[in-house]
Amino acid sequence: MMKYLMMMIFMMPMCLKYNMFWMVQFMFMFMMFMFMNMSVSIMNFFNLSYMLGCDMISYGLILLSIWITFLMIMASESLNKNNFFKNLFLFNIIFLMLMLYLTFSTMNLFLFYLFFEGSLIPTLMLIIGWGYQPERIQAGMYLLFYTLFASLPLLMGIFYIYKEMNFMIMYMMKFYDYNLIMLYLSLIFAFLVKMPMYFVHLWLPKAHVEAPISGSMILAAIMLKLGGYGLLRMLMILQKMNLSWSYIWVVMSLIGGFFISLKCFCQIDMKSLIAYSSVAHMSLVIGGLMTMNYWGFLGSYILMIGHGLCSSGMFCLSNINYERLNSRSMFINKGMMNFMPSMSLWWFLLMSSNMAAPPSLNLMGEISLINSLVSWSWWSMIMLMMISFFSAGYSLYLYSFTQHGKYNMSIYSFYSGTSREYLMLMLHWLPLNILVMKIDYSMIWF
Repeated sequence: MMKYLMMMIFMMPMCLKYNMFWMVQFMFMFMMFMFMNMSVSIMNFFNLSYMLGCDMISYGLILLSIWITFLMIMASESLNKNNFFKNLFLFNIIFLMLMLYLTFSTMNLFLFYLFFEGSLIPTLMLIIGWGYQPERIQAGMYLLFYTLFASLPLLMGIFYIYKEMNFMIMYMMKFYDYNLIMLYLSLIFAFLVKMPMYFVHLWLPKAHVEAPISGSMILAAIMLKLGGYGLLRMLMILQKMNLSWSYIWVVMSLIGGFFISLKCFCQIDMKSLIAYSSVAHMSLVIGGLMTMNYWGFLGSYILMIGHGLCSSGMFCLSNINYERLNSRSMFINKGMMNFMPSMSLWWFLLMSSNMAAPPSLNLMGEISLINSLVSWSWWSMIMLMMISFFSAGYSLYLYSFTQHGKYNMSIYSFYSGTSREYLMLMLHWLPLNILVMKIDYSMIWF
């Protein structure tokens, strides 16, 4: 695991050289294929080196991180074209990837916290430095304070665990089970804010709307998954407590997911709608994790990976329209089928994956999550039914609103999709649907 860390550290000087934009992207792709060919053990931690190592969960999420980072650079061509602090931008992205890599691969609980918080800084830089409107300062503040407010109790909780156990290796924690309410809340809450759970989700739509395309992609694809990953790790030592308290989180997330699905129909900003749909999907993940059964853990993992690819691809699509029309409003982005018929196909494919149509990973994940939640309580059927139905509803709403209808007369210059954009969308959609063939790796990891 240390070798990839070194590779990323030595990629940093490349940012200082002139004209290295595509070279950095190529290096990430190269790293992706090296990481894919690594030896994998399904049951245990593998590739241990110093305090780094990974098991099946970390492996999938690191793969997703490298893949999305590679696609972020691909999507940010306009920065390269306008020469808009592109070297600093590349440095920022490599630093962010470094933090994410270390978060997922470290086995020490305190270091996990450190890198979990460290990934916030480059994201903040991306939003404030390369965002579009002056409101991005406010969005950055929301992101920072929501996360920090919830994370300080987590740090206290980790110190308490260290005082009790005298070690911090995650793998060894499965021998412990704490029955302390304050510890439970402090360890869980930080990750619920990061997921985000309904009631503490307000930072997400703001951050997404103000972030540049690369910021939106990494936020949707990886930042939300940090919360899920943290919950997977923490619930291991909080099983007794969670059996008595889990119903609160399940009920909150399911009802919240339903409300958020309705809220999606009220959005006129494309990015905002996609951001709210992320909250709805993540509410299912929280529900599945909190039931603490086998199906729930598997389904949450699969849906996290599927949603990472799908949501990121949808942000790419909205950005492609934004670069043409300089607006994200759905009143202006109408009748796009007249201008870019082939882009319309990609809109349809990614929207269908978002509403969990086969053969996407989202379908596999949602089936497992529905299975786990219904086995937990029969009544959850009602909310699950609503969430699934409205999920298809707002996906079709976004598709038909942007692609059909009479196009805006004020458009006076326009250019069609470029091969870079089509390739980028294909690299989102293909893994999302091809990985179903290898679902066995996601289904037997503990």
